[in-house]
Amino acid sequence: MLDYRVILEAAWIVKDVTSVPDALGIAVSEAGKRLQPSAKFVDVDILTTPCPYCEREIDTGMVVARTGFVGLLLSMKVFSAENPEHAERIAKTVIGKALRDVPLSTYSIEELEAEEAHE
Repeated sequence: MLDYRVILEAAWIVKDVTSVPDALGIAVSEAGKRLQPSAKFVDVDILTTPCPYCEREIDTGMVVARTGFVGLLLSMKVFSAENPEHAERIAKTVIGKALRDVPLSTYSIEELEAEEAHE
């Protein structure tokens, strides 16, 4: 049995917002609240993507008609999984229960070293 870090992408919608920074902040806050207390060990970050012009990493978020669309990364450690696919299923089950009706997709799965697993 191995330990893994599973990172999922989530598409988050924020209503009645006027700016991208507000949408980003509200999305992280709302996701964090919905993960409490059942999945409080899940880390929430903003998804970044390379700018097509300058290649710099930019936050993934936009606002149209006072509605924000934000890409989030949800990261958790999965202990004692049989393989990466098993770890992915565990993470999707845990996070999916807390964030019903939020689209989730696998971003990455990496095996943890022994020291990392216990941090």
